[in-house]
Amino acid sequence: MSETLREKALRLDGEDGLGKLREKFALDEVTYLDGNSLGALPAHVPARMADVLTREWGELRIRSWDESGWWTAPERIGDRIAPILGAAPGQVVVSDSTSVNVFKAVVGAARLAGDDRDEILVDATTFPTDGYIAQSAARMTGRRIVPVAPADMPSAAGPRTAAALVNHVDYRTGRLHDLRGITAALHGVGALAVWDLCHSAGALPVGLDAHGVDLAVGCTYKYLNGGPGSPAYLYVAERHQAAFDSPLPGWNSHSDPFGMTPGYEAAAGALRGRVGTPDILSMLALESALDVWDGVDVEDVRAKSLALTDFFLECVREYVPAGRVESLTPGAHAERGSQVALRCAEAPAVMAESIRRGVVGDLRRPDVLRFGFTPLYVGFADTERAARVLAEVLAEVPAG
Repeated sequence: MSETLREKALRLDGEDGLGKLREKFALDEVTYLDGNSLGALPAHVPARMADVLTREWGELRIRSWDESGWWTAPERIGDRIAPILGAAPGQVVVSDSTSVNVFKAVVGAARLAGDDRDEILVDATTFPTDGYIAQSAARMTGRRIVPVAPADMPSAAGPRTAAALVNHVDYRTGRLHDLRGITAALHGVGALAVWDLCHSAGALPVGLDAHGVDLAVGCTYKYLNGGPGSPAYLYVAERHQAAFDSPLPGWNSHSDPFGMTPGYEAAAGALRGRVGTPDILSMLALESALDVWDGVDVEDVRAKSLALTDFFLECVREYVPAGRVESLTPGAHAERGSQVALRCAEAPAVMAESIRRGVVGDLRRPDVLRFGFTPLYVGFADTERAARVLAEVLAEVPAG
């Protein structure tokens, strides 16, 4: 007798080398497939934060900037994230929000490129905030914005291009863009590559150093599970650090921050990506959350991610009535991130009912159901259940 999909899910969970990591997260009976918006809570973080609040803040108070390592947290945590991004130490600093870091990176890239280049290419399918920030950066630096589909970046870039801002994974569809090829094409015409890694870091290998990326930004509350509003990060390749001119020079990035001098002199290295006083509580929650990555190989995470999304698509084909949903996520592994986006005319009602039944994905209006697969804690039984519940809901929601 052939194996059912439920039986297959149980078998795959039994063979999953990362399955033991699930116990490191505070999970319930809900099937949680929204880690591409907010990652689950690592179970040990509350105890760590209780110590931060009661001892480091409550007892040591101001002494914790030195004695508890608060002052060095942005670069220390940056060095913990660096291996996940494929970056050597000393190139990643944790600070501010993704939006603020996009602004620093785009303005910094334009300044590095020189005044003879008057255009900035922007991913035409970008997350809206990236586009807003890029427009502001262009006004500030006297450039013009040119929206370009990521696949067309190599042919669109030319001698007038200062830099390009590209999303590694499309937030709507889950399409993975060619970081290596686009970066090489930009360098071929003398332009810089700025990558937004929000939907890739922690789900797949990025290879910032290996592929010669110039600057990159990303959030930490998705696949890195840093918590709501946890600080973002900025990567500045070592070769650019001495000339990187941040548009937000703050006292935290001064070479002598406690000198309180009226003139600004940037610190050396990635520290010049800092601005003001770091958000210590969120930052230390993130640092603790990163413990779940100890000993984890990103290549193994990628292998499981692809297996999960393959299995989900298989279950959808088997369970969901023909014609009710359409996958927007590429079938080819080289073009897929760690989510599956399904177009569905009844998406708002379908997602609301799915969540009510304990399968949590999210909605991108008007008609996209998004399911994010975080390999550290999502299993194959979760995946099969999600597709089965989706089919049950669709059977009850009239086709539009």
